Amino acid sequence: MVRKFRLVNEKGQEFSMMDIENYTLLTDPAGLGYAYVSEYQQIGNTFIESLRQMQQGQINGTCNFLYYDNYKLLVDFIESSESLKFGYKIPYKDGSSKEFFKDVNIQILEKAEKGRNGVLSSAIIFDCLTLWYEEKTTVYTINPLENEIRWDYRWDSKFTDYDTRNLEYINTGHVEAPVYIEIYGQVVNPVIQLYVEGELYQTIEIKATIEEYEKLLYNSREGTFSISKQNTDGTILDLFDLDYIDPQNDNVLRLPKNKNCKIVLTAENEVLNAKITIYSQYKAV
Repeated sequence: MVRKFRLVNEKGQEFSMMDIENYTLLTDPAGLGYAYVSEYQQIGNTFIESLRQMQQGQINGTCNFLYYDNYKLLVDFIESSESLKFGYKIPYKDGSSKEFFKDVNIQILEKAEKGRNGVLSSAIIFDCLTLWYEEKTTVYTINPLENEIRWDYRWDSKFTDYDTRNLEYINTGHVEAPVYIEIYGQVVNPVIQLYVEGELYQTIEIKATIEEYEKLLYNSREGTFSISKQNTDGTILDLFDLDYIDPQNDNVLRLPKNKNCKIVLTAENEVLNAKITIYSQYKAV
C-alpha cells in the first residue's frame, strides 16, 4: 500500500493526485509535518519560553501531467471551488489506513514545458488553514438511509422512545474537537448537551421550531461557528440572536482531549433523524 493524495471541494467533488493519465500525479510532497515558533527570555543562565505557537505551514510538491489538458482541469477545479481540502490517506503496518484532511488555499501552481519524458512537471504550493483532521460521521435515523455511515453507539436504556439521541466518543486528537450537527425537522426547541466523564458539561438550548423538510445546523469549527436553520427552499436563517438562543451562554461545543464524552440531542418532541460529525484534529499524522 502507498499513501494517497487528493483534493476535495465544498461540493464533495474530488481531484485525484495519484492518476497521471486522467488527473495528476503528486511527487516529492513536503510540508506534511509541523513546526513551532518559540521565543525565550534569558534569566541568568536559564532560558524561559515566553511565546510558543505553531507555524501556519505549507504543503508543496510537484504535479506531473501527461497532457496539457489535465493541467487545465486542475486549474479549473481549483478556481471553480469555493473551498478546498487536501486529503492524505496513510497506510499502516497492520494493513489498515486512515484519511486526514487539511483546509488549504492554493498559492502557486507553476507551468513550464514538457520534459523529454513527455511529462509536464509543475511545482505546487498550498497554504494550510487548519490542522489535520478526521471526519467521523454518525447518522441517527428510524428508517435506514442508502449508503449511510454508522458507528457503534449505545442507547441509554432508560429511554423507550426517540426523544433523545446519544453519541459516546473519546477525542484522541491533539486539541479539542469541534462538531457539526444536523437535526432534521420536525423538532421543537432542540437541545444539545455535552457530558464529560459522566458529568453534564455544557447545554445549548435553541428556542426554535424546525419544521418538516427543514434542518437545524450547528457548527463549532473555528472561523465558521454558526447556529442556523436551513429552510425548505435552501436558504439559511441565522439563529444566533436573542430570539432563539442566549448569547451569554457558552454555545461553542468542543470535545476535550482523552475524555469520555457523550453528546445528547433532545427536543420537546421526538428527535427522529440527526447527523453528527466530529472533527478530531492532529498537529501531525
